[in-house]
Amino acid sequence: MANRFLSVISIIILFFSCRQEAPNQNKKATKVFKNAAIVSAHPLASNIGIEVLKSGGNAFDAAVAVHFALAVVFPYAGNLGGGGFAVFLDSSGNSGTLDFREKAPLKADRNMYLDSMGNVIPDLSTRGALASGVPGSVKGIWELHKKYGKKDWSELLMPSIELAKKGWILTYHATFYMNKYMADIVKTNDRINYLTQKENWEEGDSLSNEKLAHTLQIIADKGERAFYEGEIADSIIATMNDYGGIITKEDLHIYEPKWREALQSKYKGYEVYSMPPPSSGGWALISLLKMAEKFPFKEWGRWDFRTINTICEIEKRVYADRSKYLGDTDFYPVPLNDLLSDDYLNMRSSDIQKDKATASTKISPGLELHPEDEETTHFSIVDKEGNAVSITTTLNSPYGSKLMVNGCGFLLNNEMNDFSVKPGFPNNYGLIGGEANAIMPEKRMLSSMTPTILAKNNKPFLIIGTPGGSTIITTVFQNILNVIDFGFGMQESVEFPRFHHQWLPDSLFYEEGFFNFADSLELVKTGQNLRPRIPIGRVDAILLNSDGFWECGADPRRDDYANGY
Repeated sequence: MANRFLSVISIIILFFSCRQEAPNQNKKATKVFKNAAIVSAHPLASNIGIEVLKSGGNAFDAAVAVHFALAVVFPYAGNLGGGGFAVFLDSSGNSGTLDFREKAPLKADRNMYLDSMGNVIPDLSTRGALASGVPGSVKGIWELHKKYGKKDWSELLMPSIELAKKGWILTYHATFYMNKYMADIVKTNDRINYLTQKENWEEGDSLSNEKLAHTLQIIADKGERAFYEGEIADSIIATMNDYGGIITKEDLHIYEPKWREALQSKYKGYEVYSMPPPSSGGWALISLLKMAEKFPFKEWGRWDFRTINTICEIEKRVYADRSKYLGDTDFYPVPLNDLLSDDYLNMRSSDIQKDKATASTKISPGLELHPEDEETTHFSIVDKEGNAVSITTTLNSPYGSKLMVNGCGFLLNNEMNDFSVKPGFPNNYGLIGGEANAIMPEKRMLSSMTPTILAKNNKPFLIIGTPGGSTIITTVFQNILNVIDFGFGMQESVEFPRFHHQWLPDSLFYEEGFFNFADSLELVKTGQNLRPRIPIGRVDAILLNSDGFWECGADPRRDDYANGY
């Protein structure tokens, strides 16, 4: 008993030792709207999107405006030089997804980040020009608008152009992270840019980006091709040449996003629509939900040690399978039907014990097959007509590759790190991968992004997503459980402390507030290895409440903000 008591004390000490790394967070009031709602990573982006909806635009129009606004005011993850995924459910009940994930350049090869001895070269896949995949964001948002938007393209970019010209006021969170990553940005670029013009940013400072305003004006006037050809493309290639990158004009010219069918399933009477590969998010989420249905979480309670332990055990098995089987289905035969079959998932969860942890060393990918940073940003939108859009975009790590495109005012991604740079070698988020996610020219790297929509009778019920690297999947999963199994309101769910397990490392990660609710002593007895960490995810979600209104959840872990009418 004394040893267990000491274990709990040591865990609590570790917890408080990590708190100083996380910015302050404050609870936010629940916001409810009758007609339409938007939740995004920044108040200015949400406000711009709502004005589009009020002026007659639909959810897809608002998505364009919000995306480009985030590229201006949220350079931490908002982007032109990255990529992402969109999941939608339109007012007629039609679902779909758009994959605008980055691609490996034509000159990429599977050993490009290894030295002559086969060892991974530090930082090569995470910082600088060689870390960047071919950007997809501009082309993806253009395609989404072309197919479903109503308003004029250039009109939707005007607010972001004005914002970049005139400037915006920096929040506490913005300055915290700009200062934290300042040294890396300076180290990566050989000239001063708008992020590095000051040595130490302070809350309340004003920041503008006239070079980005010029770039956005070109895209507004000439459409998406202006990013992949002409002045902007020339600047991207010049930057590649200056800093040793391998993206070429041909890479930019041939890049295309891809429309894909949504992965669909049901959970306790709700339809689930999520992203297929090359995102692992939709498959993993559906796997988690299917296994979760076997267990009486509601009976046990949200913070009962059996609930927490069992959720971690489910997560371990899903992440173990992710390490072997998931990749870009255009290049690798991902066995989705087998992995999502009831028989397989029943087998996978059959050895889970509600009060005992299974060591990760005893869990391996489960199928026998025949040979054959967390940093993203998410926004959720629903309009008056009932169109719902869930979009997650990314640069990968905070500020991506840290490399600014010369003269254009935007950063490039470091998504190449999301490939398996070497089988069994963990990426920036500790995730393990193998052959399914090996580097190949034009291949899309595996992702954890999980933009998701839940529906009831083909009408939107929950629009949800989050940034957070490897924690994205478990964060979305736990919020769905909060709402459906435990009856939480949306803001209540978003604010609740979270935990995460990804198989390797064999650790139950938890954030501030966890021990206010969890039965920590009983949890220690299960054998889970508890480790504190900075906040997990930043959920932006919208829920149709029992009164028929749109109830928003804006994560207080940063500046996330809900607006509507």
